[in-house]
Amino acid sequence: MDFMPTTYDEWEHCISVKCGIPLTVDYIAERIDALQNANDYTTQKFIERWGHAHHEQTLGWFREAATRLDALRA
Repeated sequence: MDFMPTTYDEWEHCISVKCGIPLTVDYIAERIDALQNANDYTTQKFIERWGHAHHEQTLGWFREAATRLDALRA
């Protein structure tokens, strides 16, 4: 089974370190928009693979990342 993060810190490490994807304002906003759209193909595939609960958790982590970035920029 693939590793599934269970905390924000694990998730952030997976995205930014293991995957090498910078958590930028634009990237976070794009992912939040996609994850909120039930008609988005990538969101549908995400839910198929990981389930609704993990989808909601991941959306929450992206929102947390946005909040943290906003705080750093203030």
